[in-house]
Amino acid sequence: MEPRILIPVNDSPTTRKTIDDILSYRERFPAKLVLLHVVDDQLAYRMIPDFQIEMVRENAEKSARQRLTGLAEQLRAAGFEIELRLEFGAPRRVIPAIANAEDFQLLVIGRKAGSGEIRDVLFGSVANYVLHNVRCPVLLF
Repeated sequence: MEPRILIPVNDSPTTRKTIDDILSYRERFPAKLVLLHVVDDQLAYRMIPDFQIEMVRENAEKSARQRLTGLAEQLRAAGFEIELRLEFGAPRRVIPAIANAEDFQLLVIGRKAGSGEIRDVLFGSVANYVLHNVRCPVLLF
């Protein structure tokens, strides 16, 4: 049985580098990967009038699906079988919850280059939070 690998993604340069690194080391990964995009709906809606919230949410979902599809196409072209997941919530909470509840054997996540340890201690980062709150091993790119 192949290990289940979860790869959280977003629209950042860090995600693009992570996908490029996975492609570079494709022989070290199993054929099936799970891409997860979490639309952070916790902060974005505070300044939006109630009557526009659903429209903003739909647009965020559409954009996230397009992003997931594009990344999946890249990986499929390299021979991977990709499962797509789209969730809403705070990424730092949703990613560990899914990784732990669904017994993934590895989580691969990119870390923003140059953010620094002091910044992480003061402000935190999704990758840092996930690293300390999942039961499976984490591969940081």
